[in-house]
Amino acid sequence: MTVEVTTNLLSEISPRQMGFLKKLASRVIRYTLRREGVDSRKVQVSVLFTCDDFIASLNKRYRDEEGPTDVLAFPMNEGEDSEDIDPDIDPYVEPDVEPDIEPGVAPDVEPGVEPVGPSMPLMLGDIVISLDTASRQAESQGKPLRQELALLLVHGTLHLLGYDHDDPQKEAIMWAKQDAILKALNI
Repeated sequence: MTVEVTTNLLSEISPRQMGFLKKLASRVIRYTLRREGVDSRKVQVSVLFTCDDFIASLNKRYRDEEGPTDVLAFPMNEGEDSEDIDPDIDPYVEPDVEPDIEPGVAPDVEPGVEPVGPSMPLMLGDIVISLDTASRQAESQGKPLRQELALLLVHGTLHLLGYDHDDPQKEAIMWAKQDAILKALNI
């Protein structure tokens, strides 16, 4: 599994802190995927740790909600019916172009361009976490930041897998899964 962890924080983050975030994200996401029956070796997840200002701008843009939130998830497959893909917007879709591939013959690949195919990981999506909000929530609940971050990583990963909490029944299912995963992780 590929977990790409980045930050866009205005304040400096030490290599040690970044190492901690990467290790935690990889462990939590890998376990959550495995628990849900997903072969984590075949998927990729991007995690961005950010500040309240940036996540608030995403929250407004994509959810029309004011202010910061703790975690946002952006599944790659959300709304991807073939009718939803616009070749004028999506640079990876070429309208009415037949692939120039001969069966059994490897296509030419430009130097420096990575091939895409069955051996490449499937991008599940992006998880964005506000370290500001996570820190406040951990402090107000009297728990270590790593526990709050683990919760947010599990929550975001479950969203990438299609779980939601927009009604009481779905919420009960998602919360039960979160609780079971966090208990098993023992973070």
